[in-house]
Amino acid sequence: MLFLLSPAKSLDYDTPLPPGLPHTTPQFVREASALIDVLREKAPQDIATLMDLSDKLAALNVARYQAWRPRFTASNSRQALLAFNGDVYEGLDARTLAPDDLDWAQGHVAILSGLYGVLRPLDRMQPYRLEMGTRLATGAGSNLYQFWGRQIAEHLNTRLRADTTPVVVNLASQEYFKAVDCKALKARVIECVFEDYKGGSYKIISFFAKRARGLMARYAITHRIATPHALEGFDLDGYALAPASSSPERLVFRRKAGP
Repeated sequence: MLFLLSPAKSLDYDTPLPPGLPHTTPQFVREASALIDVLREKAPQDIATLMDLSDKLAALNVARYQAWRPRFTASNSRQALLAFNGDVYEGLDARTLAPDDLDWAQGHVAILSGLYGVLRPLDRMQPYRLEMGTRLATGAGSNLYQFWGRQIAEHLNTRLRADTTPVVVNLASQEYFKAVDCKALKARVIECVFEDYKGGSYKIISFFAKRARGLMARYAITHRIATPHALEGFDLDGYALAPASSSPERLVFRRKAGP
């Protein structure tokens, strides 16, 4: 099984890393380099318009593109699972995972990325901002979905090749999951949905749902989840499976009261 996550806009390159943390190199460095070359041609105002950023954030990311190098070191990068710092990653809380948990995650978690395509948890990552939905024109087309094409799905197929019944658990947003060509993907896809009770009904509340995706990833890592059925036992932060609202391909977890 593979668990798909979205990246986060918020990054943390300041908190010290645990000593002796292993690292790997991203698998789409050549493609990332090609995208960086395109981004380096753009002025700060172009980036601000393209990504709907403030002038300050646009300038920061232009500087990041200029500093980006195809060689990943301890001084210019850090492991992706510890670099991302948004709601999903607060739920996952990777800093409290044991070394053998991180080792398991390396083989079972895939982080989708506009710049890097797919990142493994321990892949070193240089800081960047490039949402998958960005309409960045390249030689492959007018947006990043066209740039990545079938590559992401084929990469996932390779990682799932040893599984007798390959399964992808989608914990990513629709913006990012759209980058997976489902026609090329040779795996069953299961979506996890997280709903909270508010105003008399259950609904998806973005902040809580994002955090819950991270919690589900953590649950999978710490429990070594290997079958779709085992996902149904997820119970962190008060969530529980809602069988009547679920289907084999769409597992709905609900929570009556907030955390």
